[in-house]
Amino acid sequence: MSDRGTAWRLSVDADTCIGSGMCAGIAPGLFTLVHGVSVAREAPIAPDPAAVDAAESCPVEAISIRDAADDHLVAPEP
Repeated sequence: MSDRGTAWRLSVDADTCIGSGMCAGIAPGLFTLVHGVSVAREAPIAPDPAAVDAAESCPVEAISIRDAADDHLVAPEP
C-alpha cells in the first residue's frame, strides 16, 4: 500500500457491490449503505488507513481508492 499524494478518491462499483456493510462498519465516515449498496464519500479525502482497510475487506473488491493527483491505484492491492 502506498501513501502517495495528499488526497484520495474513493469509488464503489455499484454493479459489483453486494451490500455486506463491511466498509460502512470499518469506515462509517467514508461509506454508507443506500438501498443495499455502498456509497463512498464523493469529495477527495486525506489518506486514511480506515479507507484502505475497508477496500481490502470488501468481499467482492467493489471499492477502489485512487490518488487524486495521478490516478494511481492505492487499494485494494492486486
